[in-house]
This record gives sequence, C-alpha cells and structure tokens, in this order.
Amino acid sequence: MRIAITGSSGLIGAALAARLEASGHRVRRMLRTGRAEEVGDPGGDAAWWNPGKGYLDAKALEGLDAVVNLAGRPVAGHRWSAAEKARIRDSRITGTRLLAARMAEMARPPSVFVSASAVGYYGSRGDLPLEEGETPGSDFLAAVCRDWEAAAAPAAKAGVRVVHPRFGAVLDPGGGMLARLLPPFRLGLGGPIADGTAWLSWITLEDAVGVLTAALLKDRLSGPVNTVAPEPVTNREFARALAATLRRPAVLPLPAAAVRLLFGEMGTTLLLASQRCLPAKLTRAGHPFKHPEITAALRELLSS
Repeated sequence: MRIAITGSSGLIGAALAARLEASGHRVRRMLRTGRAEEVGDPGGDAAWWNPGKGYLDAKALEGLDAVVNLAGRPVAGHRWSAAEKARIRDSRITGTRLLAARMAEMARPPSVFVSASAVGYYGSRGDLPLEEGETPGSDFLAAVCRDWEAAAAPAAKAGVRVVHPRFGAVLDPGGGMLARLLPPFRLGLGGPIADGTAWLSWITLEDAVGVLTAALLKDRLSGPVNTVAPEPVTNREFARALAATLRRPAVLPLPAAAVRLLFGEMGTTLLLASQRCLPAKLTRAGHPFKHPEITAALRELLSS
C-alpha cells in the first residue's frame, strides 16, 4: 500500500511509519511548512501542508491507498489557558477538515482514512464500562474529540472508509505518559493520584501500531475503535504495577486538591478523569494484543 501519515515525527507516527516500511509499504510523510504557498521538493516520498493556512500540496494525496492522520498539539504540554485550548482544538480539527475536504473532491480518493481520536471522547464516567457506542462526555476534551471525528465526515460521504482510533494512554519508555512518570517512580516518589480509584485505559505503543495497521488492512473496521488494551486498570493498580516493576515503593499519593491547584482544568480532565474503556470492536474482530495485561506489559517495556 501507499500510505500518507501526518504527525509522522511523533511517538505513534514514527513507530507506525517504521512498521509499515519494514513490511514493504510505501510511506509518504506529510511535513508541515510555515508558508502557505508551494515550496521546494521536501525530498523522498514526502509532501508539504499547512492546515492553519489551508494549504495542502496539490499532489499530496494522489496515488494513495490510505491516509493516517495523527497530527495534533500535545494536550499535556501547557496549562490550559483559553489560547492553549484553542491551539489544541485547532491543531486537530483544522487539519482533519482539510484532508477530508480534499478527499471528497478527488475522483479517486484513498480507500481508507484513519483519523485519530482519543478516549477523552467519553469524559469522566466512573466505573461504567465504555464501548464505542457510548455517548460523548461534556468536558473540553470530549468536545474536541467529538468535533475531531465529525471533521472527517466529508471523506466518509465520498465513500472513503473512515476509522477513528480512540487512543487510550499509549505506553512506551521513549515518550508519552510513561516517560514522564519514570523519573519520580525511579526515585521512589511515585504513587496513586487522588484515591486511586479512577480507571486508566492504556495500550502499549507496539499494540497501538498494531491496531492502526489492522485499521488500514481490515475492511470490516470502521468508525470509532477503542484503541486500548482489553484490561483497563485503576490508577492505584497502575502505580503499584509500575513501582513493582522498578522495585520501588508507591506510597506518595498526589491529592486531588493538589492536582487542581497545580494543573487547573488540565489536571482535572487528564489526571482525575475515570475512563474504563473496552476494545469491543477489536475483540469482536478477533484482533490479537501482545500486551493485554499491565504488569507483564510494564515488565517487557522496562526490561532493558
């Protein structure tokens, strides 16, 4: 297959590009340019785009079998001011809308559009098991995810198979949540957040790439797909498993009041929310997971 990837320099995008190329697929990296007008040859199989200025290389999507859209500003990079929330939202929705509109205009569009979303779609739902048919939540991230998915509608209306992988916390020591947690836990300063009862939906990077690959290759996958391991854990269970893997204690909880004071709305939404998501569509499709259980997953990830 010939596949374009946005966000190809990020944790998931880089791993996906490497997996696809190793399997013999041709990857076109979508590179962001600061200029709206067409610029020079980016080199290799790559193309320029600038979603904020509505620019997409005229040939960027031609001759492709699939597009994987992983572009988006990190949600945990800065405290959520009004301006930061606008940047988070626009970085996802504007680019998705641009890609979908271009596909809708094409005589022969790519056959599949895998456009990212997240379990933040559901908001905080306590102990409720969340499958793909559940309604969206009402907080900021839930609204972003809802509109992010809706932005791909023109492609679906044009007959493109659209898949929305709703990512849980993607675990890898090289980046993301796990990389941020390792330093304090290695010092013995880790522990649960608040009372530790909030649910964490997680998936290893390797399994996340496996789900994306399946979304590209399996025609029966479409719409939202919970991209999470089949065994979600509570925050306390995760803290204990990580500490045990590192042979350190996990006795220093971070109180909910401290989370709200230090991180504001971002902390409430990202650190205190409870999302017990299940990969219902993947389970029905018989999709295999290399790392279904958190303790074994962390041991393998941190064995070197």
